[in-house]
Amino acid sequence: MAKEKGRKLIAQNKKARHDYQILDTYEAGLVLSGTEVKSLRQGRASLADGFVQLDGHEAWLHNVHVPEYSQGTWTNHSARRKRKLLLHRVEIDKLEAKSQETGHTIVPLALYFKDGRAKIEIALARGKKEYDKRQTLREKQDRREAERTISAIRRKQRA
Repeated sequence: MAKEKGRKLIAQNKKARHDYQILDTYEAGLVLSGTEVKSLRQGRASLADGFVQLDGHEAWLHNVHVPEYSQGTWTNHSARRKRKLLLHRVEIDKLEAKSQETGHTIVPLALYFKDGRAKIEIALARGKKEYDKRQTLREKQDRREAERTISAIRRKQRA
């Protein structure tokens, strides 16, 4: 069987980009059991309530839902167990120092396979206030509106 190449997205946490201001991103490996990998290969996972907790110079992923493998037996995993993240010591130290600051948290952004290995993109983030969320949405709408007008003008010029 040929080795997988490239990046295959499994799950994405779009709500995190809406609720948090992303300060820095990291790519981490995951310690998984066999049935978890098979379930992920079916493209089933949810990062909605996930967060990362640093405990004793180790990073742990909590509340990420990887459903049980349908063909699994008694060896199946529990759906919301905590999973260890594989990061370099320097990265863990940076995250530990930054996450101690008030208002900072570490959230998962995307879960994917990269060259056949399960990876997760995590981000150091600061929570947005309600008015920040509204402002971001307004800017996004303004950008879309400007692009629409520009494309409409270009269409008229061609015709």
